[in-house]
Amino acid sequence: MNALSTRMIVINDTTLRDGEQTAGVAFADEEKLSIARALDNAGVPEMEIGIPAMGAREVELIRAIVGLNLKARTMVWARMCEPDLIAGAACGADTVHLSVPVSDIQIGRKLGRDRDWVLDAIRHHVQFGRTLGSRISVGFEDASRADPGFLIRAAEAAQNAGAVRVRYADTLGVLDPFSTFERIAQLRAAVDLDIEMHAHDDLGLATANTLAAVRAGATHASATVNGLGERAGNAPLEEVVMALRHVHGLECGVATDTLPRISALVAKASGRPVAAGKSIVGDAVFTHESGIHVDGLLKDPRNYEGFDPAELGRSHSTVLGKHSGSHAVQHGYEQIGIELQQSDADELLGRIRQHVSATKRTPGREDLLRFYREALAVGLSEAGV
Repeated sequence: MNALSTRMIVINDTTLRDGEQTAGVAFADEEKLSIARALDNAGVPEMEIGIPAMGAREVELIRAIVGLNLKARTMVWARMCEPDLIAGAACGADTVHLSVPVSDIQIGRKLGRDRDWVLDAIRHHVQFGRTLGSRISVGFEDASRADPGFLIRAAEAAQNAGAVRVRYADTLGVLDPFSTFERIAQLRAAVDLDIEMHAHDDLGLATANTLAAVRAGATHASATVNGLGERAGNAPLEEVVMALRHVHGLECGVATDTLPRISALVAKASGRPVAAGKSIVGDAVFTHESGIHVDGLLKDPRNYEGFDPAELGRSHSTVLGKHSGSHAVQHGYEQIGIELQQSDADELLGRIRQHVSATKRTPGREDLLRFYREALAVGLSEAGV
């Protein structure tokens, strides 16, 4: 058995916080409530639901989400300062997440401070948050560009002050899975806290880095539906959940057959359509055209499907196109009630390829019937009938 399979990994969905920080995205109140309900019904165990410091309107909406009495635990995001902490504590969420830069460039150029100030801030604000009755998570912004030794000191400060978790944020998405594994393993060896991986996708590695962090000992994985988030976005929820299952043998308690519906809900609310080829939830990811693939698929779906689309409440389909073979053509015509001989399939394949090249679309039922009638008429003519 995979040693990882005995561990429980907690998905922390941040669609309603970091996902909404996608440039140009703003969820309506009812959309946020609907997304929260959908994620909760799917079994997502934790959600980061907003930023109280944005003002009274945001606080009201956060309280409305908390008031849904979800099964999922809730978290709010705050900067590491007392006003944010007080506002967060007043929202009723299960956890207040306090974020602070830990890379020298952000400590100096963004905060105008030094490392000692960061350590003192962590100690003070975690302890202050506990006096307010809050469960505190500490977020290390730009952790991937921080000095590893200083990062461990910051994590130890958080643990000693009473934080329950630290978040390792690859804020600029600059890590690869190998360096991610090394850094999380080093952090895991230094502290007993829960560790959350928060990966950004600037280099297209957010999901891979999240898996590497889990293998190295991370207990929580941050994700967003459809990979929404700043710039290139975050690790997509649907990818992380399915990859943890099929790569690491880990279940997260999320009902995977709900993922396409949640994806569609968030795509509509965000105004960000999902690409047809988007892994897991794209419309075309279980559609096959290549002749070799379709032939193998018809013999046994396992030849060309790494997992059963039924896990997502979906099924595979085949289309006819430039790369189809004669077996696929015969199968396609069987679907509309016409049995073809091999020679007929070869003739019709040529017509199908011409159609696709000219129109840039796959042929529909009426197209196939027309090709068949045309081929039949040519055959009769050549026979002198």
